[in-house]
Amino acid sequence: MQKSPSRTKFRKFKFPKPEFTRRQQKGSRQQFNTKPDQTQEQGPNTKFRLFIVWSFLIAAGVGLGVNLYNLQIVRGPKLTQKARNQQMVNLRPFVPRRPVVDRNKDLLAIDRPVYTLYAHPKLFEKSNHQMAEQLAPILAQDAAELEKKFESKKSGITLASALPEEIADRVSSFQLNGLELIQKYSRFYPQQDLVAEVVGYVNLDRRGQAGVEYSQEKLLERTMQTVRLSRAGNGALMPDYAPEGFLNSDDMRLQLTIDNRLQRVARFALKEQMQKYRAKRGAVIVMDAWDGSLLALVSQPTYNPNEYSKADISLFKNWTVADLYEPGSTFKPLNVAIALEAGVIKPEDVFNDPGYIQVTDRTIRNAENKRYGRINIAQILQHSSNIGMVQIIQRLQPSVYYGWLERLGLGQSVDDTDLPFTVSSQLKRQEEFLATPVEPATTSFGQGFSLTPLQLVQMHGALANGGKLVTPHVVQALIDTKGQVHYSPNRAIPRQIFSPTTTLKVVEMMESVVDDGTGRASQIPGYRIAGKTGTAEKASRAGGYINGAKITSFVGILPVESPRYVVLALVDNPKGENAYGSTVAAPIAKSVMEALITIEQIPPSKPITQTPASPQP
Repeated sequence: MQKSPSRTKFRKFKFPKPEFTRRQQKGSRQQFNTKPDQTQEQGPNTKFRLFIVWSFLIAAGVGLGVNLYNLQIVRGPKLTQKARNQQMVNLRPFVPRRPVVDRNKDLLAIDRPVYTLYAHPKLFEKSNHQMAEQLAPILAQDAAELEKKFESKKSGITLASALPEEIADRVSSFQLNGLELIQKYSRFYPQQDLVAEVVGYVNLDRRGQAGVEYSQEKLLERTMQTVRLSRAGNGALMPDYAPEGFLNSDDMRLQLTIDNRLQRVARFALKEQMQKYRAKRGAVIVMDAWDGSLLALVSQPTYNPNEYSKADISLFKNWTVADLYEPGSTFKPLNVAIALEAGVIKPEDVFNDPGYIQVTDRTIRNAENKRYGRINIAQILQHSSNIGMVQIIQRLQPSVYYGWLERLGLGQSVDDTDLPFTVSSQLKRQEEFLATPVEPATTSFGQGFSLTPLQLVQMHGALANGGKLVTPHVVQALIDTKGQVHYSPNRAIPRQIFSPTTTLKVVEMMESVVDDGTGRASQIPGYRIAGKTGTAEKASRAGGYINGAKITSFVGILPVESPRYVVLALVDNPKGENAYGSTVAAPIAKSVMEALITIEQIPPSKPITQTPASPQP
């Protein structure tokens, strides 16, 4: 193969290197050797800078790691709790108190929404005069006074603190700028003063201050646990995280034994007699002696719990359980029961009543100095003979008699009653009682000791139910809207005081008081009624008795053939010459018993005769 000319030519020809080129190269090498090497100089600087950067990054990483460990491991639980506290809110919703109803489920007390009305005149679009003229009729206020209020401040003026919902709706319908309605709940008593002495009232802090509102606070307050809810960044609650049904409250209500119908009749009859005799105060109590439930408990004067701030503070105390008085002749049937039970007398025994009796240095007389001669025990009760009662009790050893008084509960309070502020009855110390025969003698006709009206009813209940001392009470149960019972109080087992035989004999003797004695004003045609009148001197706190002051009373038991109900009517300090238990208190009891017969549908037990004769003092 023939070789390429160009390639051959390239090999043969050699270009000579010029002299200046060599010198130049030589000079260049000499010149290079005389200056420092730039590559060697930049290497250490770059490494140092990288070392500084990496050192900083490593230190920052270590610092972040330490801080992260501190935040997540060391302080983690505390920070988590702090975050949750910021994200969660403890909420205890407002829950209304349970309603109170009577035994027929008529409403006695309930929480209802009311509104506080504020005015902010600086936001009014109308003049102060125009606003005042428009609001005055609705708020039942004077327009000129409202206008003065609007001119006194620019904001935050309270116009009404408890507007009913219907009035608040009327205010809202005007759509007036500058008015603000704030909702709250208020306790409302639809029966007003009808059952105030039983139900009581709650104050502005929603705490019960009297009646069952006070004594049954735990039953009336609904239990609502505090819940924790999440909230958004703007503070709004997040309902998705709320426990299911946490705002639902129970539908239970507190049912009382009180009957509104009987309560209304008793209050009307009592007020009528009090006005007639210009009395200071009075009371009516009706008790079912079989279980101690109170069907009516009235005291007069009373107050409207919806406006309790306007009432006399002394009226908040129910004096039938909180005040003591000497029962007088209404205690005589109990003394007869004691003597019969102790075996010192028999129903057919006869005593001589000359009109007076000497006990040590004291002379005891009958009312109006009357004398009845030879009378049996039933007649002693019919005529309310003090002399006969002294003779009966004188057959008892004083120490035995004192023991019976203690068994009845004298010197003690009414145990386990659900009415608040009850006080203990007063009985002299045993040493003082036994020191002189005068003490048993005066006690025989109801003087020298004191008790509450409620306790007297309790004791007469023992005569009506076969001898058992039951607990008077007004709370029946906690029920729901369907009537199902969820709670009923556990009460003490009644104590047997007298035998049924003894109580039946005493009740029959008391029937003669209504048929032929001082209690004739309580007669009801067709019905057998037992009773006892009382006209007692009014004791003074300083000792002795108040001249001319007295307490008139009547206690009735019906029906005699099957005793069950006890009715006490009591009038304190009636005025007039003809003011006695027979004329003042017995007619009240009759009106109440007539209503009770209708309500309880008690059938007559004897033929209905003509209207009874007028009562005798």
